[in-house]
Amino acid sequence: MRWLSLWLTLACQALLAADWFPYPVHVDGRLLDYRPLPVASQPWRVCALLPHGKDRYWWGVAWGLDQEADRLGVRLGIYEAGGYEHADVQVAQFEHCVAEGADAFVVASINTYDLCSLAEVQSNAGRPVVDLVNRLDCRGLSTRSRVDFADMARASLGYLVRLSGGRPIQVGWLPGPADAGWVQDAERGLHQALAGTRVTLVHGGYAPVDRSRQAQLVRELFKRHPHLDYLIANAEAAAFAAQLARNIGSEARVLSLYATERVLEQIREGQVLAAPTDSPVIQARIALDLAVRGLQGEKLPQLVSPRIEMLDAGSLERFDLGRLMPPEGHWMIRQELPD
Repeated sequence: MRWLSLWLTLACQALLAADWFPYPVHVDGRLLDYRPLPVASQPWRVCALLPHGKDRYWWGVAWGLDQEADRLGVRLGIYEAGGYEHADVQVAQFEHCVAEGADAFVVASINTYDLCSLAEVQSNAGRPVVDLVNRLDCRGLSTRSRVDFADMARASLGYLVRLSGGRPIQVGWLPGPADAGWVQDAERGLHQALAGTRVTLVHGGYAPVDRSRQAQLVRELFKRHPHLDYLIANAEAAAFAAQLARNIGSEARVLSLYATERVLEQIREGQVLAAPTDSPVIQARIALDLAVRGLQGEKLPQLVSPRIEMLDAGSLERFDLGRLMPPEGHWMIRQELPD
């Protein structure tokens, strides 16, 4: 993995050395260049809640939040719940941030509903609540910085349909945890994209995105359906499936629903076909900037979304990895909200 470590270090050094903006995004459906505030008007106190810190996707989100807080001059607490099975922990973390007097909240939610009552109270009190990455279905949210995973799934299936030349194909599907908003969005987009294709979809089931549970689903899916042409899966399942397919001699080819460091390595090695990226570092930076804008009385858009890009062996070399993950040597950032 030395090539990726060196490439990532150079890419992120470049990102640190230069402003990350202007950045092409969709703002309420319009393609614009996003330019954040130069600095906050005061050192606001912002709480960020993340589902877990087990992989470099969420390390990248935490790094993006931390970098933007430093750039803007605001104080930031970063809390992670330990996994999608710990919704109660995330609720307690939100309550902790309220008790600590946070001015605003950036939330990558475990599910679409558990935080809604808390979020609505804070939003009604004039404290911005920004939906980040995962989708939170609540009234009164201030704004959203996220890519619709329906579009990620549509991009993934479209890639396979083009690759197969329109012939009939059987595609396995392992999305992730059933209650997660991004999984529900991905399933909506995938089923919409199936219309008019010659794709037979085989659902492999739901589970949190940890390696052991996803590996079990992959094994069961390959056993029940040994003649799959392709598999679209969350990053943990995709990474394991690529190895398993090679070991058992399966001809199934694997596409990840989103990109992680491990998936990128497997794309380079030819084990994984491709993955769309939602630029999570950029989503995080935008979310924090939106929270500060809300605190300073600006009218906020409903949704800001970085453009989706498909990464495969042909496009990977041109992609700026600083949009996806932190620099080499940076791990998950966890920190209490400063006074």
